[in-house]
Amino acid sequence: MNHLLRLAPALMLALSAVPAMAAPLIVVDARGGGLKPGQRIDSSRPITLKQGERVTMIGPDGKTVTLRGSFSGAPTMLASSATDPKQALAALIATRNARTSSIGVVRGATDAAPLPEPWLIDISRPGERCLEVGKQPVWWRPEAAAAQKFTILPIDQSWRADFAWAAGQHSISAPPLAKFQGQTGFVIRMDDQDYGITVDLVPADLENDFVLASWMLEKGCIQQADALLRKVEVAQASSK
Repeated sequence: MNHLLRLAPALMLALSAVPAMAAPLIVVDARGGGLKPGQRIDSSRPITLKQGERVTMIGPDGKTVTLRGSFSGAPTMLASSATDPKQALAALIATRNARTSSIGVVRGATDAAPLPEPWLIDISRPGERCLEVGKQPVWWRPEAAAAQKFTILPIDQSWRADFAWAAGQHSISAPPLAKFQGQTGFVIRMDDQDYGITVDLVPADLENDFVLASWMLEKGCIQQADALLRKVEVAQASSK
């Protein structure tokens, strides 16, 4: 018994030295540090950032953290052994609300029509859009009563594609237009108006919908994140 008592302090010290359980992190944005968007690291991996460098990462519950240089250490603040779906959803909705109330996002998101599916690309307004890697976009419009023509051009105007909505048609699947690499800007020409949209590529193998929604929010794809969060909310309600 005395022998066990003598071992207790050593055991407590050993347990306190055990690092927190590592969590898989997804790099969503990086400037320096040898990191790149879409890269997976674990929360126990040390990161070194020089002055002026920064990295934004998403944890498995959709939480994000941005580290700025000078910095050296492990991003253990995103470590998590389990994800509470309700808490994760509530946190993402709060993040969405904060983003849509900021000056730069209000014009592009709060008055946008709700998307029926998260991956549709609304071309009725300028702004940021998200597209899964390896997929071609599906163009979408909220109002479909009348026939309508539109044209899509890349920023360098190296090609153009002309489309025509039929009356009652909301979406058009785009043929192979160009090779998407990271981020692609387009000019939409419709109803004698020109405006731009930026398509950000999203990795196809993200851990779950919380990570995906967080990625969309980070990239400014608020309308698509809204559609995804609504699906998650419905799924949680139906599982009760």
